[in-house]
Amino acid sequence: MSPADTQAQALLRKLAAYPKVDLSQGVTPLEGLENLGQRLGIALWAKRDDCNGLAMGGNKVRQLEYYFGRGAADGADTVLITGALQSNFVRLTAAAARRLGWLPVVQLEDRVPKDDIFYRSSGNFLLSQLLGARIHHFPQGENEAAADRNLDEIAARLRDEGRRPYVIHLGLEHPPVGGLGYVEAACETRRQLQGMGQELSHVVIPSGSGLTHAGFLVGARALGWQVPVLGVCVRREAVQQHSRVLRRAREIVALLGIDLEIAESDVIVDDTVLAPGYGLINAPTRAAIRLAAECEGLLLDPVYSGRCMAGLLHFVAQGRIPPGSEVLFVHTGGAPAIFAYQSDLGVDSGFEKSKQ
Repeated sequence: MSPADTQAQALLRKLAAYPKVDLSQGVTPLEGLENLGQRLGIALWAKRDDCNGLAMGGNKVRQLEYYFGRGAADGADTVLITGALQSNFVRLTAAAARRLGWLPVVQLEDRVPKDDIFYRSSGNFLLSQLLGARIHHFPQGENEAAADRNLDEIAARLRDEGRRPYVIHLGLEHPPVGGLGYVEAACETRRQLQGMGQELSHVVIPSGSGLTHAGFLVGARALGWQVPVLGVCVRREAVQQHSRVLRRAREIVALLGIDLEIAESDVIVDDTVLAPGYGLINAPTRAAIRLAAECEGLLLDPVYSGRCMAGLLHFVAQGRIPPGSEVLFVHTGGAPAIFAYQSDLGVDSGFEKSKQ
């Protein structure tokens, strides 16, 4: 067995110590994006975590396998989570709960200042309703600690009803159990690349709650894989996000009990395409969504994957990713949100025009 295989096996044994439920359809594809890569002058691949099967897929499935694993070990029959109205995490939590026979209870935060009818009625919100989630509203959007406390209060009332709730907290005061899913994803991706005989010069990944970014980074470094992991900020400015991802990465290392130092220089984040803020579309993101669709038939969402692709395009344009680089784009899914943002995407009603 090679040293790399030995490292991977040791890391997988550490992960196996944590309870986990199976919510996916196994390994997600690693797909070449030849048309878009040629357009950009790079070799480009996508890790297709939008293809993992549960309720239109997305990166949160990997995190939920570990959260629900812990909840199942505690004998839970109800799950609670908080998020924005169009949260992929909320939609997938509701779907996972239904698959396991649990009651999903979701708290929707007033996080994005949009009154658009599509945003308020379509996309992930529509799917959460179809999944029968019990919905609560929270009148704030940027206070994680308060949102988590309110979840705990709802959970206490559910216990009084005789239910056994498990709360998925998102704030920094709680352990980043979901990040273990992306430690595992890094192992999976590295194994796929080795099978192709392929190395990478860069990985580009969305950076929001920080667990996808931090988990992948920890997984890569634990394998001795020193590829730069470029995080594209989707919610916070770079200074705040750097601190958050570094903290989360070091907490994930502690959860695994491995001898690994995550240096400040390992955490790379960029907020160039963040403005005007979380959940609000901008011109670079709109252009990136259209470019991916037209070049590859690849659907990206306006909040995470589309903004991440906009960041990748910026890195290439600025020379931060040089011509000829071999780049992996981590596709975190989010397709349902496209329908909630149709007014922002500038889609013309071709059907109406064709009738004229």
